[in-house]
Amino acid sequence: MSTQPDDSVLAHKDGRVGRLTLNRPRAINALDHAMVRRMDAVLADWAADDEVAAVVVTGAGERGLCAGGDIRFFHDDAKLGGAGARAFFRDEYLLNHRIARYPKPYVAVMDGLVLGGGVGVSAHGSVRVVTERTALGMPETAIGFVPDVGGSRLLALAPGELGTHLALTAGRLTGADAVYCGFADHVVPSDRLAAFTRVLAEAEPAAAVAEFAVPAEPSAIAGQREWIDHCYAADTVEEILERLRDCGLPEAKEAAELILAKSPTALKVTLAALRRARRLPSLEAVLDQEYRVSWAGLDSPDLVEGVRAQVIDKDRNPRWSPATLAEVSAAEVDRHFAPLGEAELGLAAADLAV
Repeated sequence: MSTQPDDSVLAHKDGRVGRLTLNRPRAINALDHAMVRRMDAVLADWAADDEVAAVVVTGAGERGLCAGGDIRFFHDDAKLGGAGARAFFRDEYLLNHRIARYPKPYVAVMDGLVLGGGVGVSAHGSVRVVTERTALGMPETAIGFVPDVGGSRLLALAPGELGTHLALTAGRLTGADAVYCGFADHVVPSDRLAAFTRVLAEAEPAAAVAEFAVPAEPSAIAGQREWIDHCYAADTVEEILERLRDCGLPEAKEAAELILAKSPTALKVTLAALRRARRLPSLEAVLDQEYRVSWAGLDSPDLVEGVRAQVIDKDRNPRWSPATLAEVSAAEVDRHFAPLGEAELGLAAADLAV
């Protein structure tokens, strides 16, 4: 199968598998709209191709599978009204859904950085492999946005309140942490990855995992469950911060400082999204919710400002609007969850209709 003209996604058959390689190594394989559409089209073809027994997804270069979406594009498009970004999100979430429901083994090699959209193209797969170099996270609150790509469901279903902690602080997981938190299944040492992926051309994924995977090291974040579960069980971001300050632990104080640096609106919407995601019955329903939240988020000044501060000007000094948690109204939070009418993603309704 030929690649798209810019070769940002490489696709070819190798023995019993179809191989997809995200191929923008200088950008740590950040996703643009063409890449999302290319992946979706190839996966649709291979789902019906009897020559393809499994799919293997990797990232080019040594830095990571995927550093997320192309946030410079979101910055520029949001200033123009966000139509392009909304189209991107629609196709990206449909891709995430296809991956989660893929009829064949989908092997995601989650080596190095796996952030945001990178989680969406890997952590919904059926065989999720991490290494000792994995650094996985949903860092959206750092740029004035809210975890998406089905990530709010993964965060909501993580043990205890670990997902809430990770979402609000924009923290990262090691490979062992990712397995403990439900974002991954197996650990394969990075020096065995080449052999592991090569064997998949002839072997069933289960057999390859049995040959190359090793037991996960103890998860560091698992050892912090006691204070994390207590502090983040609170009903509001303000109360969470109060508990973190009163906890008396340096780790809790650091978490509070990290949270206070984030967009107040994004923090409140994120907490509401995770609490709602816990009650939603399926990934489809969560993706529908995330599309509403992302649609509304593009109308907020904080996404443009967050990307400016972190990526464009790199002054690391965002000026959030509103600037404090107290100024973020319940009505503003609710706006992010309002139905979109004919613009709805509609995955949950389509799933029920099948």
